[in-house]
Amino acid sequence: MESEQESFWQLVKKGNTSSMAAAIGNTFIAIVKGVAAVLTGNGAMFASTMHSIADAINQAFVFVGSVLAEKKPTRRFPTGFGRVINIFCMVAVIVVTVMAYETIKEGFHLIAHPVKHSSGFILNFVVLILSILVDGYVLVKAMKEIVHESRNEAKGMAVFAAAFRNVKRAAPPTRLVFYEDLVATTGSLLALIAVVVTTFTDLAVFDGLATMLIGFLMVGVAFRVGYDNMVGLIGVAAPPDVEAKVARLILGDEQVTDIYQLRVLQEGRYYHVEGLIELKRGLSLADADDIKFRIRDKLLLDPDITDVTIGIIEDNGVTNWVPVESRV
Repeated sequence: MESEQESFWQLVKKGNTSSMAAAIGNTFIAIVKGVAAVLTGNGAMFASTMHSIADAINQAFVFVGSVLAEKKPTRRFPTGFGRVINIFCMVAVIVVTVMAYETIKEGFHLIAHPVKHSSGFILNFVVLILSILVDGYVLVKAMKEIVHESRNEAKGMAVFAAAFRNVKRAAPPTRLVFYEDLVATTGSLLALIAVVVTTFTDLAVFDGLATMLIGFLMVGVAFRVGYDNMVGLIGVAAPPDVEAKVARLILGDEQVTDIYQLRVLQEGRYYHVEGLIELKRGLSLADADDIKFRIRDKLLLDPDITDVTIGIIEDNGVTNWVPVESRV
């Protein structure tokens, strides 16, 4: 029982830290925003509250999925549990879509029946500033996680550009947190503008417009995350530079003459390698087996590669492998 408990906590420690931090931050912000929305009746604050509730639920849910995805392969599930996180993220997409619908509906209502003067300007202002700070912190943390997971070297302001450039290579929960908190920070900023505009001008309709815009941004997140995870569930090829790195490791062995076939699949943030390699002529079966296992073990030293299946054939005298950078 003690060993099972220990292994459970080991899995929890491997869970996605960005989603855990985001879940905690958004739960706190959702409560504060909800109180402010009830007290002031501001529509944009209501929309921002709905978004924070959706984010908190999703990110807690996705953190659980990221923990389960770290389970080691079993006899019944020999390829592991990497795609479990894609299922959890798809459920999160449904939650975002429902919240987006409610937000857009509220926006239509506020445009048709604008609230001319919402109360509690100071309360709304302070809550939204706090929200921008918390969501901004989580967003920066997610960006750093993207840079780390994509094995990039970036510091300071370079992290922002590197995160946008490599977001597709990050784990599904990290991508979800990134997209959601990017929209959450933008939505809080829009809500802040709406609060200021409706308080100091007669443009009461701007409250409804801002609410609808936040809702449409949530729809955009749902489509983006939904597409990424649908592709992940089907099975997607690894990025070209990952495939090129695997090929270099294989061809780096002096007994390997060519790669007949190579397929590198991405599951979550991990990769599965399947290949058929050509060895020098005249090797004994025992020597060929030793070379195959040596290459397999070398590939498995990469922490992102969890499964390697390699077949061997004798050199056929034809060059089959075309480097990634040479393909049209």
